[in-house]
Amino acid sequence: MKSWKTTVFGVCAIMTAVAGAVSLLGDGDPATNPDWTAVCAAVAAGIGLIAARDNKVSSEDVGVK
Repeated sequence: MKSWKTTVFGVCAIMTAVAGAVSLLGDGDPATNPDWTAVCAAVAAGIGLIAARDNKVSSEDVGVK
């Protein structure tokens, strides 16, 4: 894993979004519901961060060139 910084932040973004949604679903109050648009946006951003490459990592380091 050459781009560990962006991967860690991507995983954290996904975990935060899912944990927030689960806590709202499990709070016992049927009136509170997660904002699924925000959850999906945060998960998509996390996936983008996982797929991204750190600025200090060259193309040769990751095998692109």
